[in-house]
Amino acid sequence: MGARGPKSSAHSAIVSETPASPNPVATRPAPKVPPAPSHLSPQTRKWFEAIVAEFELESWHIKVLIAAAESWDRKEQARRAIARHGLSFKDARGNVKVRPEVSVERDARTAFMRAMRELDLDAEGPKEAPRAPAIRSNR
Repeated sequence: MGARGPKSSAHSAIVSETPASPNPVATRPAPKVPPAPSHLSPQTRKWFEAIVAEFELESWHIKVLIAAAESWDRKEQARRAIARHGLSFKDARGNVKVRPEVSVERDARTAFMRAMRELDLDAEGPKEAPRAPAIRSNR
């Protein structure tokens, strides 16, 4: 243990001349902003780059953002196919069937919405109140 009592004037002078330790958070270099993946559509790449520029994201956020962007592109691809071919077709027996693109669009939309909810991007920061607890019967 050190000596108790008031410090000498010599000790105070030495301590006051010692530079304060830098804040490790403030001196950390800015994270490298990854470019948008090249397989995304041009509009989605612009959206991705705008999100990365506006928000400070961790590496796992970037992966979730990429998944959201890919889901959006897949949804749009399925939507264009549905617009071109319609919602249904007749099989070899003449039965009306729903085109597979309908479920692809639905699943991609759901994946996009879940990824965006996971990111919780909001200009005001994370919401103060957490989500309401699940209803017991839904567990």
